[in-house]
Amino acid sequence: MSVKPECNLPEKIVIGTRGSPLALVQSNIVKDEIAKISQDIDVSLKVIRTSGDWSKSDGEVRLNALDGGKAQFAKEIEDALLSGEVDIAVHSMKDMETCLPDGLVIPHMLPREDVRDAFLSVNSRNISALPDGCVVGSASVRRQAFLLSKRPDIKVVPFRGNVQTRIDKLKRGQVDATFLACAGLNRLGLSNEITSVIEVDDMLPAVGQGAVGIEMRSSDQDKLSFISQLACMETYICVSAERGVLRSLGGSCHTPIGVYAKMNEGEMHLRICLVSLDGEEMIAEDLREDIASYEEAVKFGEEAGAHLKSKVKPYMLANMGL
Repeated sequence: MSVKPECNLPEKIVIGTRGSPLALVQSNIVKDEIAKISQDIDVSLKVIRTSGDWSKSDGEVRLNALDGGKAQFAKEIEDALLSGEVDIAVHSMKDMETCLPDGLVIPHMLPREDVRDAFLSVNSRNISALPDGCVVGSASVRRQAFLLSKRPDIKVVPFRGNVQTRIDKLKRGQVDATFLACAGLNRLGLSNEITSVIEVDDMLPAVGQGAVGIEMRSSDQDKLSFISQLACMETYICVSAERGVLRSLGGSCHTPIGVYAKMNEGEMHLRICLVSLDGEEMIAEDLREDIASYEEAVKFGEEAGAHLKSKVKPYMLANMGL
């Protein structure tokens, strides 16, 4: 799709991105799509090293143990946006905090990829087939909690690095199995590494999993409105509802929660599952609501999150990351 000739397009757009292979693939998708809209725009990538990238050298630590939580993957990029160093930023939505810095917005999201988690192992075909007492690597408290709810005998250890790094560690025998997002594996052309796909009925995905957002300065929304041609409104509405759940809960990367919203002929099906860190307790919601706008989706998500939180007993709060 191309814009009308009379539209005023910027001469240059600099995209801020992390330097991981997956981040670069996603940012290049946006770059290529902008080029399809107009070849007159000079689009370039600026790789920015984030706190999350620096922390990888500090050893195998869980995401929730690192200062900044999810913000560690975006803070420096968002600083570059606010300073005018870059014009837009491309993010995996599951890495984004639910409250953005003042002056920044995420008005557009690409069509969503596969939301499911992938199980990878060199010796077992699925979670049930894992040997008793084996070691599974994961930096995600959500995946750890869901796994322990099914297999409390398993030892879960921190397991970080980019997608290929984790695959290599698995193949070297550092762990018996690990989990990765199907979306990332698909975008990297590594779907052949998947041992089995975990259906959402068995493990709800992280908020925003599989979605890519485009962040910009709020003052630039009109100037960059043509980027809406890349966007998927259904993805935007569903992810906004999921983020509303997490925001209402007061949750973060410390929270072992799965949330998945899906639209079907105007009706949103919203599923939420909050699990204790040790996997022993679980609270779930399965809700449906007619949704006609972004505002209705956010309200639905926030109300669902508040209702779920009201079910959490005081003694459970810390063990559920709340």
